[in-house]
Amino acid sequence: MSESNVATAPVPTSTPSPVVSVRPVVLPAPGRGEDLQVRVSAPTTGHDLPVIVFSHGYGWSMDGYAPLADFWAARGFVVVQPTHLDSRTLGLPEDDPRTPLIWRFRVEDMRRVIDRLDLLEASVPGLEGRLDRGRVAVAGHSWGAQTASMLLGARILGSDGVPGEDLSDPRVSAGVLLAAPGRGGDDLTPFAAEHFPFMNPSFDTMTTPALVVAGDQDQSALSVRGPDWFTDPYVLSPGDKSLLALFGAEHSLGGISGHGVAETTDESPERVALVQRFTSAFLRGALYPGDTGWAAACSALEKDPERLGLVRNK
Repeated sequence: MSESNVATAPVPTSTPSPVVSVRPVVLPAPGRGEDLQVRVSAPTTGHDLPVIVFSHGYGWSMDGYAPLADFWAARGFVVVQPTHLDSRTLGLPEDDPRTPLIWRFRVEDMRRVIDRLDLLEASVPGLEGRLDRGRVAVAGHSWGAQTASMLLGARILGSDGVPGEDLSDPRVSAGVLLAAPGRGGDDLTPFAAEHFPFMNPSFDTMTTPALVVAGDQDQSALSVRGPDWFTDPYVLSPGDKSLLALFGAEHSLGGISGHGVAETTDESPERVALVQRFTSAFLRGALYPGDTGWAAACSALEKDPERLGLVRNK
């Protein structure tokens, strides 16, 4: 395992391109109760563009996380953001029969996006024929990170400890998990264990390469453990994984969900910039094996004595 210091110096990144963003693009979703609305953001130039499907945190929508979506799109990714059923914009009542299975609908939303890349491509002026369907990544924040992890190979343990259905997707080549919940069981508070039985993941089969980003001040009300709970997807999963642990960061990781968002308690443009650059470099390297951006980023950070966090690779 190698480690490097994360510093305030800029991580190398490519020159940004102009971006076009279209919303809502509506995907038919039989059996969901309503069609799936998404936002698509893409650079105005380039061909064979890789795709990132991003899952928002609880209550958010396709209109959140502009600091990430805009940055990624400007660096050559096509970013697709579905609006899940738990979004505040939909106002789903707690007694709705779909509520207990929203975690499953979330995974299906992500798969539906990948299924309908043809429709999404045709919905954005100038995008048709420019996607690389062989390079697809998933990403997510908080509950969205758990959603993304399911497509990477994580599975939900039943009350008997037996892993549930394998919902991984072979079309997904890499992932980014931002403030992803850790393991369940005794690590959950009694409230979380009672109300969120799906928060019981096993990372034993999460073999797809992924970057896990966690804040060392992220204390969840859902876990009896400390901030290290959010490093479980890195520690407990096999295969090629990387961890970016941010010093002083809470659940918003400096403000990745939006500029000036009220729920950001640890606002830090420097942290957000670091997350932007590190996630972009990781995904570029994971989707293009010959790319050297990730190694260059880690090397650059090793040379700066001022630290914003810690990077680990295994």
